[in-house]
Order: sequence, then structure tokens, then C-alpha cells
Amino acid sequence: MAHAAFVIHSRPYRETSQLVEVFTRELGRQSLVAKGSRQPRSPLKGLLQPFVPLRLTFAGKGELKNLHHAEATAPAIRLTGTALYSGLYLNELIYYLLEAHTPFDEVFDAYHNTLKKLANGEGIEPCLRHFEFYMLNILGYGVDFTLDALSGEAIRPEGWYRYQPESGFIALERDEAGAYSGRHLHALAELDLTRPEVLVSAKRFSRQALGPYLGGRALRSRALFIKGKRGSRSE
Repeated sequence: MAHAAFVIHSRPYRETSQLVEVFTRELGRQSLVAKGSRQPRSPLKGLLQPFVPLRLTFAGKGELKNLHHAEATAPAIRLTGTALYSGLYLNELIYYLLEAHTPFDEVFDAYHNTLKKLANGEGIEPCLRHFEFYMLNILGYGVDFTLDALSGEAIRPEGWYRYQPESGFIALERDEAGAYSGRHLHALAELDLTRPEVLVSAKRFSRQALGPYLGGRALRSRALFIKGKRGSRSE
């Protein structure tokens, strides 16, 4: 059976092969050996790249399966500049947050749609925040932006709140460092990311909420983004 898939990571393996991490619609994350894929005349050469919609066949009894066939089902989704780093960031979220060999068909579709939005020039920050919030909810890590996690009372627009990891938002007596505006929390509840200041709060929340599940890893996509920005400034 062939499976819709995207490559999310690959690295050389032995002299002519690759180890390829793929995200499939039907079977979730899979680790594959692409034998001979780095040989000059291999039909796989240049195909097993991120952001190329693929259809794959593979088999094997262990954790590491053998790739038998791969073909592109559409042209590569072209991402450049900041959109490219953003696409690589999505790949890292998939790799680190999703359990291997577990179907996440809805996440696959959301991932594919987000890549297309990035390629079409839609706002990068809203695209990433929507996907991050979606992932938190799918994995059961989402929080309620409308209720105080301690008292159960409704979030007051004029109030200030701090985020308690894995619990939610707790009322403060006054504004303080790291506090969230109640108005911003109401906007986040509606995924209304049209105001720049709400986007800032959304990004800060995503970093706090996802951090424990990323295990404190320094994401390579962020390092590449920072390096790219420094390079552009020096030109």
C-alpha cells in the first residue's frame, strides 16, 4: 500500500544510502532506509527532500523499515527566506511532539495546509501560532483561555494573569513581568491574531506551553533563522 508522506528529516547512511524520517498521513512518523538513494543514477536522488508531497511504499518488521518506492504527487512546495525556516520549524515540531507509528491524519492535513499558506505568502506569525495552538489541543496540552485555572471564574478583560504550565492562567492582583492581559487571553480564545500585541502574547504562550514537551531542545530551525538574519544584516 502506498502512503501520502512528507520527508521531515534525512541524513546519510553508510556509503550510498540515507536514513529518512517521514510523516505519513495513514501511519504517522516512520523511519526508513532509502538504500542507494545517494548514488548518481538513483531515481530517489533529489526526491527525498522536505516539502515535496510524496507517495511512498515501504515494509519491514522492525522500527526501521526499507523504502521500496517513492514518487512525487505534486511539485515541491516552494519556501524561501523566513518561510523556509518556518517550514523547518514545523518539521521539528512534528518530529519531537508526535509519537512514532501513530496515525495523525488531521495533523498531516493541517501541516500540509500550513506549508501551502507559507508558500502563498500569508502572514508567517499567524500561520505558526495557529499550527502550534492546533498541536497543543490535538495532543491534549491545550488550556482554557476563558477561565481562571485556580478559581474557575471567567477571565476578566481588565485583569492580569500568569501562565501556570500544564494548568492554565491564574489571576494576579496587578500587572507584573510576564503577565498576560485578560483582553489578550480573550483574543487568543477566539484565535483572533489580527493585532500585533496579541501576536506577541500568542508567541510567548506557545514557547511556554510547548517548552516542556520539547525537552529543552535547542531547535535547529531557530538557530538557522538567527544565523540567516545576522547574515542578511552583514551584507
